[in-house]
Amino acid sequence: MRPMSQRQIVHIDMDAFYASVEQRDDPNLRGKPVVVAWLGNRSVVCAASYEARKFGIRSAMPAVTAERQCPSAVFIPPNFTKYRAVSHQVHEIFKRYTDLIEPLSLDEAYLDVTGIRDGSMTGVEVAAAIRAEILEETSLTASAGIAPNKFLSKIASDWKKPDGLFEIRPEDIDTFLFPLPLGKLPGVGKVTEEKLGRHNLNSVGDVRALSLPRLEELFGQYGRRLFELARGVDDSPVVPDRPTKSISAEDTFQIDLLLHETRPTVIRLSERVWESAAKETRIAKTVVLKLKTSDFKIITRSFTPGVAISSSEELTQIALSLLDRVELGAETRFRLVGVGVGNLVDPDRVVLQPSLFD
Repeated sequence: MRPMSQRQIVHIDMDAFYASVEQRDDPNLRGKPVVVAWLGNRSVVCAASYEARKFGIRSAMPAVTAERQCPSAVFIPPNFTKYRAVSHQVHEIFKRYTDLIEPLSLDEAYLDVTGIRDGSMTGVEVAAAIRAEILEETSLTASAGIAPNKFLSKIASDWKKPDGLFEIRPEDIDTFLFPLPLGKLPGVGKVTEEKLGRHNLNSVGDVRALSLPRLEELFGQYGRRLFELARGVDDSPVVPDRPTKSISAEDTFQIDLLLHETRPTVIRLSERVWESAAKETRIAKTVVLKLKTSDFKIITRSFTPGVAISSSEELTQIALSLLDRVELGAETRFRLVGVGVGNLVDPDRVVLQPSLFD
């Protein structure tokens, strides 16, 4: 692996991707708060335009909440076939510059552009060229971050969104990182951020002031990761063509439930899994239901339809039907339920199921 100071990693992130595609294809939607989601009590937001984000609308928010926060929002049902096609266009542009491309979802990817071509282009020049070609060929904007490693490039791409470009040079890492809130670091969610705050650790600079033994004493194995991130260290390579094997979500109940009482959770988890699966370039063919009984026995049921699933509703319907295949006593209680999809394949190897809900 190349020394960090010699690497140039670009993170490209399409701006409000699904919503921007819809606004591009329908001029009447431009400038309006567009929410990509099915309307319904159980639906969640797949994407929101920047106009909608001004009302606090975010991905994964319940659609009914988004509608309440912005009554003037225009709701558009997602069209993942179209989004995958545009994503393919964008990835073809990436390939003009490097073969080291690690897709994260339909709308973002890491690119290792170290030593590109004959060395005549810097990482910033490559990122600028890619953004220009994306705009010219798709009429969509993308933001780019350039840095010596993956985690810094991802932070950088968000720095001047939308339609921005930002570079973190090796000599500027400390100056850039020290004032950042810890929530900007990979793996630091709300719970971890609150835990760090209880130790008066609120910024990257605060963590940098602690020794490795102290961080490991406070946070165990993750303490070492914090120690490295606070110093801008991330040696993970850009790994091209790393296929996702499965996508799943699960929930543990506060009190054990009867089988029929798990249905609302199965519905919610199915929608969450569909949202994640829809961001993949590959399509899932198999649905899996997982249950754990009150005495910790794990039960799984799966189903592979003859054609690929084409909507959240169809995934939910299959997951609920798998509940009916759980043949245990009516008094059996469950402490956990999970929904997942697997057997992911390239789109040209599947036939999509015509939606049952058109």
